[in-house]
Amino acid sequence: MSLLSVRHLSVTFRTHQGPVYAVNDVSFELAAGETLGMVGESGSGKSVTCSALMGLLPAPPAEFSPESRALFGGLDLLHAGEKQLAALRGRRISMIFQDPMTSLNPCMCIGDQVAEPLIIHRGMSRREARRAAVEELARTGIPEPEKRAAAYPHEFSGGMRQRVMIAMALITRPEILIADEPTTALDVTVQKQVLDLLRERQRELGTAIILITHDLGVVKAYADRIQVMYAGSIVESAPAAELLAHPRHAYTRSLMASIPGTHPVGRRLPTIPGLPPTLREPLRGCAFRPRNLVGAPERCLTDRVPELVEIAPRHYVRNCPGCLAVRAD
Repeated sequence: MSLLSVRHLSVTFRTHQGPVYAVNDVSFELAAGETLGMVGESGSGKSVTCSALMGLLPAPPAEFSPESRALFGGLDLLHAGEKQLAALRGRRISMIFQDPMTSLNPCMCIGDQVAEPLIIHRGMSRREARRAAVEELARTGIPEPEKRAAAYPHEFSGGMRQRVMIAMALITRPEILIADEPTTALDVTVQKQVLDLLRERQRELGTAIILITHDLGVVKAYADRIQVMYAGSIVESAPAAELLAHPRHAYTRSLMASIPGTHPVGRRLPTIPGLPPTLREPLRGCAFRPRNLVGAPERCLTDRVPELVEIAPRHYVRNCPGCLAVRAD
């Protein structure tokens, strides 16, 4: 049974320069304890999708299509009132934001920031919440947690700040954790430590995780299922092992080809030319056609948006002949 069911999510931003069609007909399910990797370049709609689920998109300028639904525990997150969302955010659904260097309040000590969700959502006294915050900091690997709880964010490194963000997000034992680029600006060693910590805490708590990243190498090691997004839409979705072994869409194959560790040392790393579409106008054909170097762009659809079809058990892909084709050379 699904913990979260997103159906036909479309988000449009009404701006002074005209509408921006940021997310287009996105549907997916999230099961309890599952890690869903959401992959794609910047601007592909990953963060907007999850911000919509958290009720963090101001309306206006954001608008949802009438068909958009996001069902969680019998509540439609997209059409819930602010009081209903406030009761969920930080308690049943938590989010780790993209930049640990700017996500913490510089004027509050670490212990108070970690304790705050317990005071708001659990009604704990400040003393009880502070004690629980110190214990949570210890679980996330912060050395001398009692001493560090009295420190301020500027006294922590980037990796330590990210551990604090994880402690804040998990202290209420949420059912869903959205991790938006949780390893941004961290070096490779610290990235692995942070991701291993997330996986360890997930096993302890049974929390479902949506892991947003532009790096297929990250989700390769940590995700149960991968959802590849491009130009505001899902272009391919499958269990991680299936998608990594049998990538079908040209965009997925291009992303996988750009992973540094998959090529011999000294070989030029493949790149995807050009830029994603601006999404100022509704898509009228295959969005990836101008950048498709691994398929047959001349066969890409131009008269309609390719449909998302199931080509193998739980393996869905946009049915564009040009993106499914394999270039002969």
